[in-house]
Amino acid sequence: MNNDIYTLTEKLAGRPSLTMKNAVKTVFTTLLMSSLLVLFSCGGSTDSKRKASARGEHEYNREYTGDYLSRVAFPLGGIGAGMFCIEGTGYFSHMSVRHRPDLFNEPGMFAAISIKGIENGAKVLEGQVPEWRRFGMPMSGKGASGANYGFPRFHNASFKTEFPFCNIELTDDAMPVRVMITGWSPFIPGDADNSSLPGGFVEYEIENITGKPVEAVFSFHSPNFMRVREIIPNHPKNINGFNLRRIEKGVNSIRPMANGFVLSQAPTETEPYLKGDFAIFTDNRNTVVDHCWYKDYLFDGSTLTWKAINEARLQAVEPVERSASGASLYVPLTVKPHESETVRIYMAWYVPETNMVVGDQRLNSEGMDMGEKSVQTEPYRPWYSSRFSDINDVTGYLLENYGQLRNRSKLFADSFYRMTLPPEVVEAVAANLTILKSTTILRQDDGRLWGWEGSSDDWGSCYGSNTHVWNYAQAIPHLFPSLERTLRETEFLVSQNDEGAQAFRTNLPISRPKGYFAASDGQLGGIMKVYRDWRISGDTGWVTELYPYVKKSIDYCIEAWDPEHNGYLQEPHHNTYDINFWGPDCMCTSFYLGALTAMVELSKDLGEPYDSYQTLLDKGKEYMESDLFNGEYFYQKVKWDGLRQENPEHFIDDTWNPVEADRLRREGPKHQYGNGCLSDGVIGMWLASMSGLGEILDNDKVTSHLASVHAYNLKKDLSTHVNPQRPGFAFGNEGGLLLCSWPRGDEPTLPIIYSKEVWTGIEYQVASHLMMKGRVSEGLDIVRTCRDRYDGRIRNPFDEYECGHWYARALSSYSLLQGLTGARYDAVDSTLYINSSIGDFTGFISAETGFGNVGLKKGKPFMSVAEGEIAVKRAVVSGIEQPLSLESSD
Repeated sequence: MNNDIYTLTEKLAGRPSLTMKNAVKTVFTTLLMSSLLVLFSCGGSTDSKRKASARGEHEYNREYTGDYLSRVAFPLGGIGAGMFCIEGTGYFSHMSVRHRPDLFNEPGMFAAISIKGIENGAKVLEGQVPEWRRFGMPMSGKGASGANYGFPRFHNASFKTEFPFCNIELTDDAMPVRVMITGWSPFIPGDADNSSLPGGFVEYEIENITGKPVEAVFSFHSPNFMRVREIIPNHPKNINGFNLRRIEKGVNSIRPMANGFVLSQAPTETEPYLKGDFAIFTDNRNTVVDHCWYKDYLFDGSTLTWKAINEARLQAVEPVERSASGASLYVPLTVKPHESETVRIYMAWYVPETNMVVGDQRLNSEGMDMGEKSVQTEPYRPWYSSRFSDINDVTGYLLENYGQLRNRSKLFADSFYRMTLPPEVVEAVAANLTILKSTTILRQDDGRLWGWEGSSDDWGSCYGSNTHVWNYAQAIPHLFPSLERTLRETEFLVSQNDEGAQAFRTNLPISRPKGYFAASDGQLGGIMKVYRDWRISGDTGWVTELYPYVKKSIDYCIEAWDPEHNGYLQEPHHNTYDINFWGPDCMCTSFYLGALTAMVELSKDLGEPYDSYQTLLDKGKEYMESDLFNGEYFYQKVKWDGLRQENPEHFIDDTWNPVEADRLRREGPKHQYGNGCLSDGVIGMWLASMSGLGEILDNDKVTSHLASVHAYNLKKDLSTHVNPQRPGFAFGNEGGLLLCSWPRGDEPTLPIIYSKEVWTGIEYQVASHLMMKGRVSEGLDIVRTCRDRYDGRIRNPFDEYECGHWYARALSSYSLLQGLTGARYDAVDSTLYINSSIGDFTGFISAETGFGNVGLKKGKPFMSVAEGEIAVKRAVVSGIEQPLSLESSD
């Protein structure tokens, strides 16, 4: 008997009215009822939360403290506008405002406070520097030269987020104040422009925790990180043995503005893209500005700046014409006993030009790379450059609209965190919304959206709104439907040729590609997403205009990959694993069936013929259920002979490695999965559900496949797992969902190249699909295993990476909301659908015209709209129409 149970039983048996036998019965009845309560409330999450608390671990959707604070870095910025991060301690990093990632750019900005009248009363407004920063960062071999780690800080820090807000609490027994830092940037579903502003805010609330008034000076400090310098190693004029010289390019300066300063870099005649401004200011009229730190030698400026901080001086210094190294703001404060004062720091930037041209514009008509000098396309310009004329225009807008931007962002946060869904789900969804703030997303001057797959350290990773990666992303179509539709318009109206082939990577600036390399999953998924985006927006005019191009797309897919019209893909077809599948496979065929379903439904609604698509759909459904299902899960039949594509065996000659030649004859093309259990095996059915199409395949077989994925591919400990590919996503004693396994022992010699890896976007896709099938505990199991890797100790909880940081595929986490609740609004029919797997709940819903909360109370549907309106004519709960209760959002 478990020790805790035994102890409880003994206590109960000690009561006069209970025998030992009855005590045992009482205990186990209590445990059973507790287990049922846990099961029916958040899928067991309450239990996991309690256990985590008992072990001192991070609780899902709660504060990060101690070791769990170590890697926290929360992005602030606008959609496609650039970002910077505020870390769990309050430290500033990842300064990336020049339209590319610059993830190791730590500008040295910091806030400080000096309390008058106490010893050691001057401290940086941050928690202690994490241990991992002591050695290994750039310049650590030179003593972390230029870092501000050497200044005193608060001893205790905790971090909590309510996206788009983050809150840091600082305390120190030696200080008479408690400090609350709130970082945020505007995020308002449905309002893409105000959510794309190049700026962010950091609010410092200083609370006096004593019975006496506190006299203090708040200050904020920053070097001019906008200045551009060229580093020339082995320069003939190098000095002091450093063997390099930093040459300033153009003119940099720190300009004045009301209650602040502007870090500025001027363009040169040949490099207009160097122009950039970054403003730091307050709305406090008592602000005093030092526009130019002392300049002489090495650390003199920092030395004298700290001296001013320590002495609580309001140090005013006039601007100089050029080359000021840094600037500071000083704000005097008198904080009454047990009251607080708040200083708001506004940050805004304006970098209107770039030298970015990405994609095959660099190719001539023969497809040859012509290099940079031949590029005729005008470089990318950001959306905000067409909205604002200069940095003063940006700062004026932020200052004037601060209140409504904050209130509307808070309205979203309040609605979102009103959910009663499992905390690991809320955490997973919110954490990945930071991708929309990251350098992964750009928005060009005409407002259209464009994305990398992820962000490398100093450049985007894998260009072009890659259609098969962005298939997984389910947040933008609901939160910013108008932006999502620009992706469809680009895919079908720009990146698709006259034959219907769709380039799966989009050029930047957005332009017609010279090549049309199609990806089967990306192109077929796009057809389902057209249907989804129509149902979300209700804009029938939009889908009517797009329909001829969608038809051309599906017709191309049929002729390219199913030329015999069998209802499944068998010709080699490219996919998200960066290889071609040969022969019919379950993953891409599920996309095919979903796309055919979308075409049938679109054609019906628009009065277009659809019989040929219905015939293919029926044939494909029968084939996949009978020929691609092995009794447990769906799989692939590798085929490389009898196709239009030339048999690869024809290329074998005496120069080949005989081992490889033998493998090819025996197994066929490499990088297939055959009878493997592929986590993405029925992803097309998942996307169909997300799109409001309903699933096509037999429900029991789809559920069996998903259950097999959970059973075979989810590993709680990867210590004995062999991964020669990219182990950094999960390894050692960590857990994760493998992309593929071969439970029947028939793994190909060279399977799909990423099969041994763990990708969070696929973890969430599978988890949400399991939840839709009523397998909530298995779905939550996957979510928890994923989020446990991103708990702040080793990885940033707000940066789920794959091929780059803030990887777009992780936006599949948004599908967890629909997976658990089935809540979906159809604007075409003005219908709210709910199909809950967890009984009564309060969830979040966002549509084209508004956002708020939906849910069930005692099995009856309700909705409250926080902003805008969502016109619901009827509500359908688990297939049965019910009256909808409209509630106040207060």
